[in-house]
Amino acid sequence: MGTLLLQSETQTPLVDTIAGLLGLDGLLGAVVGGLLGAFLIANVMLVTTAVAGPWAKRKITAAFTDRIAVNRIGPFGLLIIVADAVRLMSKELIVPDGVDRPAWDLAPIILPFSALMGFAVIPMGSGIHLADPESGLAYAFAVSSIASLGLIMAGYASNNKYSLLGGLRSIAQNIAYEIPLVVTAASVVIFTGSLQMSEIVAVQAEPLVSVAGVTIPQWFAFVNPFAFVLFLAANLAEVGRNPFDTPEAPTEIVAGYQTEYSSIYFVLFYLGEFIHIFLGGALIATLFLGGPAGPGPEALGFVWFTIKIWAVFLFTQWCRSAVPRVRIDQLIEIGWKGMLVLSFANLVLTAIIVGVIV
Repeated sequence: MGTLLLQSETQTPLVDTIAGLLGLDGLLGAVVGGLLGAFLIANVMLVTTAVAGPWAKRKITAAFTDRIAVNRIGPFGLLIIVADAVRLMSKELIVPDGVDRPAWDLAPIILPFSALMGFAVIPMGSGIHLADPESGLAYAFAVSSIASLGLIMAGYASNNKYSLLGGLRSIAQNIAYEIPLVVTAASVVIFTGSLQMSEIVAVQAEPLVSVAGVTIPQWFAFVNPFAFVLFLAANLAEVGRNPFDTPEAPTEIVAGYQTEYSSIYFVLFYLGEFIHIFLGGALIATLFLGGPAGPGPEALGFVWFTIKIWAVFLFTQWCRSAVPRVRIDQLIEIGWKGMLVLSFANLVLTAIIVGVIV
């Protein structure tokens, strides 16, 4: 299969690399390197989201539904990205009467920033790793869950019954599915014995089995496919994709928590939604698909990582086009009576297997 790529503990972190290139050391080097590294990773994800939201989403949905989608503005319709940005940001920002400010203003800011903060601990290959704390996985879940606060703030502060319903649905959904998500991730921690992202990736680089001269790596999607499927399903609920898009539910509650938002505030909500999808893809890639690991030289690590998160994005768009929405009561029942029970069963079974093997 070739040389497996991994984010090893001996690689120079992105912060140190930037500080070294600038000839800085000590506290000044750490601060400047951290700021520039965060700026670089944030812009990479913003560009990725800009391509995914206005253009790729439409093209993928059109392919699933046998349509053409955007093809008039620029080559392959790519300039729709610029056109949509100009169109949305040039619209008037309408502030309805009775909204609760500043909560109404803060809500659309919280959503994208909570997702961007999660990428700080994601190993993307070839030394592209902003921080690698021992509690990296816990940090990623903690900051991404801040988005729930933004959604309920938007719903409550809008002074609109449809927005309030959307906010209540979002918090109920996120609580119901975030617990199975974390518990399923805990089964990976049992295998690795660490919350450190680089260690989780490094463990998966070990060979699982060799077939006809081809070495299959110990990716946890192969080791524990049941946990992989559980995490994938819970992630769909966390990012609000079908069949779990009830917080927005345009056929029922207009647009849910974002009903009263326009112009740049709507752009921020839209941006946050897609950054969270890619953060979910990054967590899936890191926990179950070997992170940046793949055939070829180490320099291709970021390429393999990008392919994996885009594959998860494609899966979410397939679900959006092909899977019908469930009712809110069914959604809560699936989360508490189904996913939660299965995630704890997976955790206990994993602990027993690892205990017997060790």
